[in-house]
Amino acid sequence: MKITFDIDATPQELRNFFGLPDVEPLQTEMLEHIRKNMAAGMEGFEPSTLIQPFITEQMQSVTTIQKAFWNVVMGQLQSNNKTEQ
Repeated sequence: MKITFDIDATPQELRNFFGLPDVEPLQTEMLEHIRKNMAAGMEGFEPSTLIQPFITEQMQSVTTIQKAFWNVVMGQLQSNNKTEQ
């Protein structure tokens, strides 16, 4: 037996229904604080500094993949050079 419910509600309505707190004022305040500090050029609020924690792991993964491909290509080239000699 399969039962399906379709609920047509906004995120705000669902938060109210489940009794979750309204964090929109806090989010607005935090974003305004970050915008002011970025506009003032405060240290630690440069776009690159804010994004760095999210990019580091991804870039390390990309670097690892690039190194692996490079090692495969170099290994193939070296084996081709040995067979030609």
